Amino acid sequence: MYDVIIIGGGVVGCALARELSRYNLHLALLEKEVEVGFGTSKTNSGIIHAGHHSSAGTLKGKFEWAGNQMWDDLAKDLKFGFRRIGELLIARQTEDLQYLQDLKKQGESRGVTGLELWDPKRLQKEEPNLSHTILQALHAPTAGVINPYEACFGLIECACQNGVELFCAHPVQSIKAVESGFLIHTQQQDFQSRIVLNVAGVYADRVAAMVGADNFKISPRKGEEYMLDRRLQGIVTHLIFPTPTATSKGVLIIPTVDGPIMVGPTAEDVDDREDFTTSFSGAAKVFASVQEYCPAISDRDTITEFAGLRAVADSNDFVIEGSSVRGFYNIAGIQSPGLTAAPAIATYVTEMLRADGIALTEKERWKADIDGPPRFSQMTPTERKAAILEDPAYGRIVCRCESVTEAEVLYAIQHGARTLDGVKFRVRAGMGRCQGGFCTTRIMDLLVQHLDVPLTTISKRGQGSEVCIPRRDQILAEDEV
Repeated sequence: MYDVIIIGGGVVGCALARELSRYNLHLALLEKEVEVGFGTSKTNSGIIHAGHHSSAGTLKGKFEWAGNQMWDDLAKDLKFGFRRIGELLIARQTEDLQYLQDLKKQGESRGVTGLELWDPKRLQKEEPNLSHTILQALHAPTAGVINPYEACFGLIECACQNGVELFCAHPVQSIKAVESGFLIHTQQQDFQSRIVLNVAGVYADRVAAMVGADNFKISPRKGEEYMLDRRLQGIVTHLIFPTPTATSKGVLIIPTVDGPIMVGPTAEDVDDREDFTTSFSGAAKVFASVQEYCPAISDRDTITEFAGLRAVADSNDFVIEGSSVRGFYNIAGIQSPGLTAAPAIATYVTEMLRADGIALTEKERWKADIDGPPRFSQMTPTERKAAILEDPAYGRIVCRCESVTEAEVLYAIQHGARTLDGVKFRVRAGMGRCQGGFCTTRIMDLLVQHLDVPLTTISKRGQGSEVCIPRRDQILAEDEV
C-alpha cells in the first residue's frame, strides 16, 4: 500500500515526486510512456516565463512568478542548463502599445523586476536583426530557457534517490475507490494507494472519469516547433514574443539553452490526443509570422521539426483541486506557463495535502542535489585528457555534431535511457545538424550491448517506433511457436 501515487511523469508530476520525497511517505509515480517527460514536457518551448504574462486572478497568474523564482536553485541542484536570457514582447501596431503598458503594470504589481519599455533605437542596438518596423518592446530580464526533458530527468532522479518508486510503461487502465483508498490497475500490475494525484496531461480528464471526478474537460491543442541550424545561433539573443492572440502567445523566436534557435509554436485545436504530426501549413504559418519581425530567418535553415500537445482545460486555467472523491486530486490543464509554474504547483499541492490532514513529517536525511551528466564538449583540453585517462570510453566519439562520447551515452543508459530519444535528451547525441545520421547505429549498438536486448526492440521513443524489423526467418520461426 502506497501513501501517494502520482499518475503522470511530466514536469509537474516529476516536480511533485521530488517535493513529496522530502517526507516520510511511501510514494510511486506511474508513467504511461517508456520514460518520463516523453509527453507534453519534451515537446514544449522550454521557456521559463518572466512572471507577468498570465492574467490576474487566475492560477496561472498565481504560480507563474512564484515558479520563475525557483528555477535557479533547481538548475543548480539538478545539474541542468538554465539561462536567464530575458524576453522582448514586441509591438508592431499602434493599438499594441497600450497592451505593453498594461502588461508592464501587471508585472510590477506582482513584484516582477527589471521591466522596461524599449524604443526602436534601443531595440535596434540590442537586436539588430529584428525588423525596423517594430514600434516598441517590453523587456523582461527575468525570462529564461531550459531543456524541459533535462528538468524531468533531474527531478525524477532526485525523487528516486530519496525513495520514490518509478514505474514507466505503466498506462493506467482503471481506478477503483475502495475503503482503504484506491486500487489502480495497469497493464503490468495493480497498485493500492491511500491518495492519488492525477497529473496525466492531455489524459487527465479521462483518468479523473475513472473515479467520477471529471468536473472538467481537456482539449488538446497542437503546437509545431522548428529547430534551426546552429549557424544561426546569435541571430537574436533574447526570447522574442509577438503580442499574443486569444489562443496562444504567438509564434516565438527562442534561443535555446544549448544555443541553436527554435521557432514556433503554432496553436491548432485537435481531437487526437496522440497527434504529433507536423505539416506544410504549420511550417508556412510559423515562418511567415517570424519573417515579419526577423526577415533573416528562413525555412531553409530548418534541421528538424516536432509537435507537442497542450492540455487545455475548459476553464482555460489550471485545475488544481481536491475532488468529490476523497483522496483523489486533480492537477490538470497545465498548459503555458505550466513549465514555469511546475515547482510552485508542487509546493502548493503539498501544502494542500497538509491542509487536508495528511501527515507530512520531514525525513532526517533528504538529498536535494544529484550528480549531473558529464559534458565532454564543455571540458577544457586538460579535463578531456584526464577523463580519457580515467575512462577510455571518453576517447571514442559517438556523435560528431555534438561531440558526445561513448562514456556519455553509457551514462545515459545507466541513468534510465531505454530509447534513442532517451539518450538524445540526456546527453544530446543525435541533436546536431545530421540528426543522427552518423550516431544512430552506434547508439543502437550500445543500447543492445548494455541492456542485453535484441536489436529489433530498440526504438526511437517506445513501442511502435522501433527502428528495425525482424528478419523474415525470425518472423516465420515465431509464428511456428
